[in-house]
Amino acid sequence: MNIYLFIIIFSLAGACLLGIFSRQLNRKALSPELPAEFSATFDADDYRKSQDYTKAGIGFENISSSVSTLITILFIVLGGFNAVDLWANGFGYGEILTGLIFYAGLAVLSDIVSLPFSLYSTFVIEEKFGFNKTTLKTYFMDKLKGYLLGGIIGGAILGGVLLFFNAAGSLAWLWCWIFTVLITLGVQYIAPTWILPLFNKFTPLEDGELKEKIELFAADNGFELSGIFMIDGSKRSTKANAFFTGFGKKKRIALFDTLINNLSTDEIVAVLAHEIGHSKLGHIRKMMTMSIINTGVIFLLMSFFLGNKELFAAFGMQNISVHAGLIFFALLYTPVSIVLSIFSNIRSRKHEFEADAFAAETTRTPEALVEALKKLSVSNLANLTPHPFYVWLEYSHPPVLKRIEALRAFNIN
Repeated sequence: MNIYLFIIIFSLAGACLLGIFSRQLNRKALSPELPAEFSATFDADDYRKSQDYTKAGIGFENISSSVSTLITILFIVLGGFNAVDLWANGFGYGEILTGLIFYAGLAVLSDIVSLPFSLYSTFVIEEKFGFNKTTLKTYFMDKLKGYLLGGIIGGAILGGVLLFFNAAGSLAWLWCWIFTVLITLGVQYIAPTWILPLFNKFTPLEDGELKEKIELFAADNGFELSGIFMIDGSKRSTKANAFFTGFGKKKRIALFDTLINNLSTDEIVAVLAHEIGHSKLGHIRKMMTMSIINTGVIFLLMSFFLGNKELFAAFGMQNISVHAGLIFFALLYTPVSIVLSIFSNIRSRKHEFEADAFAAETTRTPEALVEALKKLSVSNLANLTPHPFYVWLEYSHPPVLKRIEALRAFNIN
């Protein structure tokens, strides 16, 4: 067997089996006894419902990942990439347009495979447990907007990458890196004003106690804001959340209406203090820096494989092209990507503890964040007893009980 084909199939199948194994461990770790910390927050019905929700998610993920992995492997072995490439070349355009047609064809096929699972997740599982508020109209309008944005932004990035790799010689990877980073930063800068409002309505937070306390906290901690907004998260789900977007003078705080309705003023401020902590402690800058470095390394490694005949032979390709090489390298990179994601999650969990500590220290009320975490766990039907291996492999945030323990141990002098 072609060595590249073996590595890719082994990696795809291994990743799928690893996911199933970790999720089954997570299922077995579910405890019928409610943790004492949540005795005043969860009632018996809600706790049982949270475990049923976790079980439903595990079963769904096991099936969906198995089916998608099997289809991907069959697509590779049966020459699917070659068929799409021949179809794209049949239009008679140059390398860049042919490459974009190739990616568009793969995107459509991928969406056809994932659509039934996405619909089932949204309109069956999320509906069953009382989360879904999305209508079919909203769902498909979101997909249409996603297609348009993907075509514009993704097309620009992919078109530029194809152009550089076809015309810039040995330093093409460097130009691709610079170009991709600039586009990505530009998108993040305009996202709060031009992109996110395409999916959610951003309404300036009304004057009152909540707005005053948020502005006071931000000012006291040297955090400049361009606005505080409420977004209509309840349009799609009952789950609550809060975040801030953008950078520089475009930083915005966004509060889901579901969060405002479920938490007290002090609890909301504590949640936002946590999010602001990520910025003040340099977490966002560090993660962005690591992402930029990782992107550069990927482009450098990619440049060594784009013309590799053995790699193209693994996919039964009749033509060697940059556009196909990008996809094949991404598949070959799968095991490295898994390892990097584990280390990224470890770093992310550390950052979450640090942001919690920042919120506790700056608000002087760690108990407010504790209560917020408890309420969010109930409203989101969170798994309170995840298996350590699953946490290590998949969690970007520490388990809620670990966060509460750390907050309770925090000393306010």
